[in-house]
Amino acid sequence: MPEKMSAENLLNNIMETITEGVHKQKSGSFIEEEISDYSETVTTQFSRLFGREKPVHKVLGGGKSADVLLWRNKKISASVLAVATFIWVMFEWLNYHFLSLICFGLALGMLAQFLLANASGFLNRRPSEVPRIQLPEEWFVNIGVSVGAEINRVLRIMQDVACNGTLKQFLMVAGSLFVAAIIGSWCNFLTVFYIGFVAAHTLPVLYERYDDQVDGFVDNLLGRMQHHYKKIDTGVLSRIPTRKNWGKKRE
Repeated sequence: MPEKMSAENLLNNIMETITEGVHKQKSGSFIEEEISDYSETVTTQFSRLFGREKPVHKVLGGGKSADVLLWRNKKISASVLAVATFIWVMFEWLNYHFLSLICFGLALGMLAQFLLANASGFLNRRPSEVPRIQLPEEWFVNIGVSVGAEINRVLRIMQDVACNGTLKQFLMVAGSLFVAAIIGSWCNFLTVFYIGFVAAHTLPVLYERYDDQVDGFVDNLLGRMQHHYKKIDTGVLSRIPTRKNWGKKRE
């Protein structure tokens, strides 16, 4: 009897230790799954701001243009920004005209080719071949196709909003056009283009460095805007008759 009881007690102890280990493993895995799910929800909440699920470099294309915009090579980025600033200063502050600059540039180019072509006669040397500049036709074709595609895309979006969009979308598009018209009355197209160029070369790198702070600020700002929009919607916009309400009244 004591031998049987000791064997039974030994088996019971083994089974109890196994079941306790299984319960602890299950509870630990459940807690780890909850923590991982919570961390994934937090990261997706912040990564989905601005519709961004990838790093900023990949969002911008991941090529040389993204390297320039994110200042991977500071010399190239600074030179590009300096050239754009020089062009803007020449046209805006020094009041140069585009046609006059083109004419002066062409005249200087012709003068350089003339000197190279006739220098052999003055120096008693063999006539050298003057390099000639010719732009490939594919550049103009690609530029025309890309510009036409972008214009058609913008026109299609505006027509979809006007014909099939909601009142919120229509007011957002109309308000953005109104703001663009006001900015255009303050300054000309070149200044607006220069401001956009400078913003494209400064805002992405700042956002890459301070993305958490910017995402939190924008999330808070969007929450407040949605709260105010709900008040306006319930008080004013919901009372405006729409096509659906007209159809229901007629039925």
